[in-house]
Amino acid sequence: MEEEIVNKVAGAQIEQIDLKSFVNKSNIVGIDLKDLLWEELVLKEKDFRDWVKTNDWSQYNDQIVHLYCSNDAIIPAWSYMLLMTQLSEAKQVIFGDIAVVEEELFFQNLANWNIDDLNAKRVMVKGCSTIPNPNKAYVELTKKLMPTVKSLMFGEPCSAVPVFKQARR
Repeated sequence: MEEEIVNKVAGAQIEQIDLKSFVNKSNIVGIDLKDLLWEELVLKEKDFRDWVKTNDWSQYNDQIVHLYCSNDAIIPAWSYMLLMTQLSEAKQVIFGDIAVVEEELFFQNLANWNIDDLNAKRVMVKGCSTIPNPNKAYVELTKKLMPTVKSLMFGEPCSAVPVFKQARR
């Protein structure tokens, strides 16, 4: 007589979270001030203001835009302020290179995530390395989940590392 093999992991009712799902999937458009500098070193105010006046800003409507300078030039702060005045129709404007922008968007997505459906549930966080600033992500996720979940684990269901368990009330 053969015994039936029971999948205890499938019956454990564990909610899995993959942090990769918080990575931004929207297109990001950049404005590199390097392209607007004289000899890629100096921002000439008159030339810059002329470019701001004549540029087609409608291309940035409903876009995520990041402002940056890809070389080592000293850019006056007012130049970014002036650009911002033209980007009011953009979905969002972020200062920094693409890595900074992707990290900021990732953490915005994580912070805005509604976890009401995880109330008093057992939660497993999958380990992954393709997210911005993974250690910070695990800290922020744990901070967000602790008041809500029954228990929190890291890894895969077959080799879970217990992280947190709600005290019995």
